Amino acid sequence: MNGYVIGVYLAMAAVTILCRAAPFLFLGKYAEHPILRYMGRGTPPVILTLLVLYCLKDVEVVAPPHGLPEGIALAVTIGLHLALRNALVSIGAGTAVYMVLVQTGILG
Repeated sequence: MNGYVIGVYLAMAAVTILCRAAPFLFLGKYAEHPILRYMGRGTPPVILTLLVLYCLKDVEVVAPPHGLPEGIALAVTIGLHLALRNALVSIGAGTAVYMVLVQTGILG
């Protein structure tokens, strides 16, 4: 790898870290403000709902495999989340189930 590519990677890493840290750096003193608390409670469910809708928007229920991989993965994700209340485990397991179903072609 040449120096240019390494520089690009370092710049991307720095910007990513800055973007992740910016809310804590600039809004830390307002952490208990009612608007920020409201946004902190309401934003994650809205974002996850939008991600689910985006993932399901191109599912063809009239063509094989009739949305079965997506449906099974969604059921696994919801079931695990209701049972364990751990978003990382439920999302990770649902993604893994979906990838196995799609890549192996078990249902199609």
